Amino acid sequence: MNSVEEQQQFPRFRLMARIEHIILLLSFTLLCITGIPQKYAAADISQSMINAMGGIETVRIVHRYSAFFLVLGTVYHLFTSAYRLYVKRERMRVLPTWQDAIDLKNWVGYNLGLVAHHPRMPKFNFGEKFEYWAVVWGTGVMIVTGFMLWNPIAVTNFLPGQFIPAAKAAHGGEAILAAVSIVIWHLYNVLIKNFNPSMWTGSLPRDQMEEEHALELERLEAGGDPFPGAALDAPGHRQRNFLIVSAVLGTVIFAVLVYLFTFEETAITTLPAVTREVFVPVTRTPLP
Repeated sequence: MNSVEEQQQFPRFRLMARIEHIILLLSFTLLCITGIPQKYAAADISQSMINAMGGIETVRIVHRYSAFFLVLGTVYHLFTSAYRLYVKRERMRVLPTWQDAIDLKNWVGYNLGLVAHHPRMPKFNFGEKFEYWAVVWGTGVMIVTGFMLWNPIAVTNFLPGQFIPAAKAAHGGEAILAAVSIVIWHLYNVLIKNFNPSMWTGSLPRDQMEEEHALELERLEAGGDPFPGAALDAPGHRQRNFLIVSAVLGTVIFAVLVYLFTFEETAITTLPAVTREVFVPVTRTPLP
């Protein structure tokens, strides 16, 4: 079989998607490195990591800036998705379908030797769709609970105090779930099972396309558009509307985010421990 360099490359991801991936990769990694040691703060390895990163105050600040970066990346993803749907009239091929359940059944059967042929799957197979929507769900949970933990006083002005420890449990649990799934599922599939460079190069070699996205490969080889959209009557008009609305809405969202991430300072500063002597005069116990 030809090497990856010699094989024909097929388009997989556009520049916008690759930028989103880089933002998610950097913010998620920083959040894990600075967040998990805080969850298990009593462990010796956590103390060593926190000290190596400059102390708990530095760790907390980096964690919060990383969270802000993650939220900006999420907003960017929403805007790029809106551009593809509204301006280019593309359909959401990442939406789950009944065929994904059939592909999952056949994939399991194939790996157990019960099905003769590997299922022929579209641009986004069932595993990629599951992973994408897991990221959407997990990011939403982390943003909401992280805001609650960052601003507990403001939150408890509207919600009972029990919501704060509940948010802490959900935030930490989702963080561990996300980290484990990335290490076990995602890194295995893109680094060990087959090295998948498409999130960096934007394309995938033919043999990997044939194995994991045979239907998409067939469509592309038949002359299909890598990123198909509907025929546009007035794309310039839609693009102009989108740019105006996104510029205004983006400015408002950014201002709101900056306010939400900075308006309460009480949960940011960790007060140093104060040791002082307390004088208690010795008094005789009164007799009955």
